[in-house]
This record gives sequence, structure tokens and C-alpha cells, in this order.
Amino acid sequence: MIKPLLSHWYKCLIFITCLLASAQHVSAQMENDAIMIPKNYLCPGVMYSTSDWTNYWEGTFKRSNGNIGTINTKMYTAMVTYGITNNLITTLGANYVSTNASAGTLEGQKGLQDLSLNVKWKALNLKSGKSAFSLFASLTGSIPLTNYEADFDPLALGTHSKNFMARGIVDYSYGKAFITASGAYITRSNITIDRNSYYTTQLIYSNQVELPNMSDYNFRAGYRSKYFIAEAVADISTSLGGFDITKNNNPFPSNRMNMTSLGLNLRYRIKSLYNLEFTAGDDYVIDGRNAGQSNMIHGGISYIFSLSKKANDQISY
Repeated sequence: MIKPLLSHWYKCLIFITCLLASAQHVSAQMENDAIMIPKNYLCPGVMYSTSDWTNYWEGTFKRSNGNIGTINTKMYTAMVTYGITNNLITTLGANYVSTNASAGTLEGQKGLQDLSLNVKWKALNLKSGKSAFSLFASLTGSIPLTNYEADFDPLALGTHSKNFMARGIVDYSYGKAFITASGAYITRSNITIDRNSYYTTQLIYSNQVELPNMSDYNFRAGYRSKYFIAEAVADISTSLGGFDITKNNNPFPSNRMNMTSLGLNLRYRIKSLYNLEFTAGDDYVIDGRNAGQSNMIHGGISYIFSLSKKANDQISY
């Protein structure tokens, strides 16, 4: 078995799409993209994702396990974004997760997972003709919402750790074509498990588990217009420590877990309903270490509106 989607769940929690607008451009935003919401705008949104894997990497050895079959994870996320200023936004999100194994005796889990808060700041914006160059800083923190069990991989709802992520973002666009690159460092707190000893590379007499910190690099490029966005996405997530799953053994929360995934995101706005946006996408893990080779399909809907009547009057739907 494997610790399949903890990092994927975590990224999914942080990278959830939420609709937002600007004076000339309206589109969804994520913590690692280059889109901002104007001052005094509010954007609630919901998203659903489903992820499946059968094959996984036990260390660097790729295999399957007939005792658990296919692992499925469903996530339901609600969130809201608010424009503090035209260059500073904040997003609050919470999610509900359910897990299931198609074979074996392990019982799937379900329940509320984590609460996250993101703040994103546009630090620099330079324009020349059709070209634009921007720099952003993004900070995200998350805490568990319930006392779910983390020591139950591959069906745990999450790591049950307190997380903090700092990310820098660079965006360049020429006309409607764009490319965005970002890098993040993620710290994770120790967690408490329901046993007094465990084995990593040595026997440890404690119920406290130190989780390795992580790095994440995200790259996206594509077409970005007023009503439609299509982007190809690559993501590289790496544990900065931890240990490999031993042969035919259960995964453990502090395992080293690396994943490289490729994906496609689509975002569409109907002209007659300009403040409503639909998103859809797919992400597939192409390489990993102590990770399930998952395929995640996701979709969402969000709505943008201004808390100021004057601001609403300035936007033509």
C-alpha cells in the first residue's frame, strides 16, 4: 500500500479555483496563478474532484497491490475570495473528503479535512505594448478541521498537520498568450498518532511524528482572454526528508513522497452571465516516489460580485 494522495489533497486544497474579476479582465484565480480580484469584490465558489490510482511507487519501485485494488478519493471544496485592495486578495477554503478501496478489508474514511487561508500580493506590474510582466508573493496556512486519523494511509483524509507555505510567482504575457512559473516552500508541524511507538529507519518510542517539509514548483502556460482560459500545467512536489516505504509494508505519514504531474485546465465564462464561471481540468501523475499514480478530474463553479454598488455599475455584464 502507499501514501497516495496526501500531497495531492493538500495541493488540491490550496490550488482550488475561485472566480474573480478586474476592471478590464475577469477570470478564476488560484494561489499560484497571476490573476487578482479588485478591491471590495467577493467571490464564493464550490469545486468537486475525484482521483483514482491502482499502480504506485514503493520507494522508486512501481507496483500494484491486489489487496487494496483501486483507491478513490473524492473532495468537495467550498471557498470564498475577497479583494482587500486591487493588489491584495485573501481566500478562505474548507473541504470534505471521502476515500474508498475497491478491494480488501480496509474501510474508507469520510469527513471534514482542513481549513486554509491564502493571501496573495501583486508586488510588481510592468507593461510595454502587448507585453506585461508581474511578480507576486503568496502565503498560505492550513489547520485540521476535525480530529481525523492521519495514521491510516492510504485511506487517511490527510496528514492532520498544521501547514504554512510561502510562494513566489513570476508571470509574463504577450497579448493573450502567457507563461507563469512559481516556487514554494512548505513547512509541516509534528502530528500525534494513536500509538506509542513506530518504526521508520529505526524504532521510535513516541506518539509524535515529525513530518518532512516540502518544496513545490508549478509551471503553466496557455491562452488567457476575457471569457476563456486554457492552460497546460506541470507540477513538481518534493519531500525534503522522510524515508521510503519498506517492501510490502504499510505507508506512514512521514514517508518521503515525491510527485510530478501534468494537467490541463479550462475556464469558461458565459457572456450573458458574465459574473458566473465554470472550471474543469485533469491532472495525471507521470512520476513519483512513495506515491500513487493518480488521475484527478476536477470541476467547479463560482460567482463574482461587488460589495460596492458603484463598482458594480462600472462593469458591463
